[in-house]
Amino acid sequence: MELEKFNYDNKIVRNFAFATLIWGITGMLVGLTAASWLAYPDFFNEYLNYKILAFGRIRPLHTNAVIFAFVGNGIFTGVYYSLQRLLKTRMASDLLSNINFWGWQAIILGAVITLPMGFTSSKEYAELEWPFDIAITLIWVAFGANMIWTIIIRRVQHMYVAIWFYIATFVTVAMLHIFNSLELPISFMKSYSAYSGVQDALVQWWYGHNAVAFFLTTPYLGLMYYFVPKAANRPVYSYRLSIIHFWALIFLYIWAGPHHLLYTSLPEWAQSLGTVFSVMLIAPSWGGMLNGLLTLRGAWDKVRDDAVLKFMVVAITAYGMSTFEGPLLSLKNVNIISHFTDWTIAHVHVGGLGWNGMLTFGMLYWLFPKMWKTELYSKKLANVHFWIATVGILFWTLPLYWAGFMQGLMWQEFNPDGTLTHEFIDTVTFLSPYYQMRVLGGTLYLTGAIIGTYNLFKTTAIGTFVTDEAAEAAPLNKKSRFENEGWHGALERKPVKFILLSFVAVAIGGAIEIIPVSIVDSNIPTIASVKPYTPLELEGRDIFIREGCNNCHSQQVRPVRFETVRYGEYSKAGESVYNHPFLWGSKRTGPDLAREGGKRDDYWHYRHMQNPKGLSKGSLMPAYPWMRTDDLDLSMTEKKISAMRTLGVPYEEGYEEQALADLEKQANKIAKVIVSKMAQDFTKEELEVKYEEIRKKEIVAVVAYLQRLGQDIKVEK
Repeated sequence: MELEKFNYDNKIVRNFAFATLIWGITGMLVGLTAASWLAYPDFFNEYLNYKILAFGRIRPLHTNAVIFAFVGNGIFTGVYYSLQRLLKTRMASDLLSNINFWGWQAIILGAVITLPMGFTSSKEYAELEWPFDIAITLIWVAFGANMIWTIIIRRVQHMYVAIWFYIATFVTVAMLHIFNSLELPISFMKSYSAYSGVQDALVQWWYGHNAVAFFLTTPYLGLMYYFVPKAANRPVYSYRLSIIHFWALIFLYIWAGPHHLLYTSLPEWAQSLGTVFSVMLIAPSWGGMLNGLLTLRGAWDKVRDDAVLKFMVVAITAYGMSTFEGPLLSLKNVNIISHFTDWTIAHVHVGGLGWNGMLTFGMLYWLFPKMWKTELYSKKLANVHFWIATVGILFWTLPLYWAGFMQGLMWQEFNPDGTLTHEFIDTVTFLSPYYQMRVLGGTLYLTGAIIGTYNLFKTTAIGTFVTDEAAEAAPLNKKSRFENEGWHGALERKPVKFILLSFVAVAIGGAIEIIPVSIVDSNIPTIASVKPYTPLELEGRDIFIREGCNNCHSQQVRPVRFETVRYGEYSKAGESVYNHPFLWGSKRTGPDLAREGGKRDDYWHYRHMQNPKGLSKGSLMPAYPWMRTDDLDLSMTEKKISAMRTLGVPYEEGYEEQALADLEKQANKIAKVIVSKMAQDFTKEELEVKYEEIRKKEIVAVVAYLQRLGQDIKVEK
């Protein structure tokens, strides 16, 4: 049979590889800045306390930059390189490839601009506002269409295991993103989630957990199955194990999201489902890890001398560690210690720094010499990078594990007389040295990344890049069959059927969990005393979201003694039915706010936003002086009320016309209370000027919102 000649598109791979390195350093630098905020809050409050550098604004920028810019570009790098070679064909459309590249970079650049400006939906790993959600959908479809089209025109009969994981990634991420991003736009950069309270929480963590599963895990497993055998020059250990690994993983993973909501207002049956399937995930996850490590059987001598394999071994090991720990953290007796603490942060970074980061650099160290037809510029520098990064991971994660473990236990400790042993601020000050060690670890890891980037760019300088790499292969004979190919071998010849079965596998768990809670409103009991937010409180809530306060403060009191003694009555599902979006939080760097209303007077909150440490010694909270100087923007208040009513919040018909008057009335009342506390420091005339200034500022709306929290639920004593 005559061989067909064609060319591989290396240009698209190169572009994504360069973007991976550039955005990787950027995302890590932002992350190091956020970590430094917590380690050295006095320095930042004194010298770098600007709106766009506030912790609550740059923290989501860090997560988006690392997940979607660094890892996302890494995924596209590996997929575009491996897919062409596994299928013996060029990508079906150079146009779609370039749309994928430039569109993805534009979205990332948009995130860099808008997140520090405070444009955020507040949802974990999905903070970008609605125009970007639409753009992500379009670019993801372009990527998927190009991939599927390429699979259809392949010259290879069977799809290799890596391609299975690429398919599952495309299908599942599309489903997750679309459902979680359903929202009602208010303006060009403002929207409200279509879901509320418990429903929003479940959909968000169905997305949030599975964004980790199907963006940070399944595509990287595909890369593992391609690049580890290539680097080791050995076949995958077990084809049968890879089949079990793939189907079991994608079916089970989608159910596990509710384990992020244990002890919350989520219905108990959903919490239990999340726990059960999380525990079962150990089997396929470790099956994949063992398949990766055992692929290196007989090549361990090579590992000692080959930096590429060193990176990959650490990556696979980190994958095994994090996928064992995930199910462990889903057990209620462990979760009650870990949840809301830095333990979870450490767990996430074992996967991020170890699994994603190390595999990315291992892949790039293997790819660059291949594409530039040369040797790596410096194997010594690659080994230096490896050891600095490995030590950096240890210095990053181990202090946070210990900090989180102690943090969780300190929250629960009681004195013999039944009072809590530690104030919340005690646990905050306890963490300071561990946060400083994390900064050291992050600095080491970033230093390694800079060394690696230098090494790789120097490699490009000494090599010769081939844009269109010549190749040849026999045309696909669709009628040919392999002997004893089995049922799965037959399925591997039918990409459309494979895609549909993959969708069914991931859709079953999502439908069973999501539909009863998020579609059927009657499953969430309402509480008659819970009323919609006033216009001023709604504006304050939006400012709370804008500043990323939910990154540090939860609003969910768990039904356990140490929580209710510290904060008050545990949270009910019906309390958050008008919350679009929900703000239960996932981390307590500061105390829970679900019962904050009425605990302190308006003037305390006014001063606290200006100088947190002045009222709470040892506090890590940033100051927000601009809330006292910036006027409250009322241009969208009426639209917000209208949108909330569209979403089912029971404002009276036509209330928009009265909203601004009610807002002004409540703002005036709060401003009078604040000014009355200043009487001894100012003259009557000065107080009148102060009153006129304060009543129009953002701080008044924030105070109104904080004072509302928990007020709808009053427990008789």
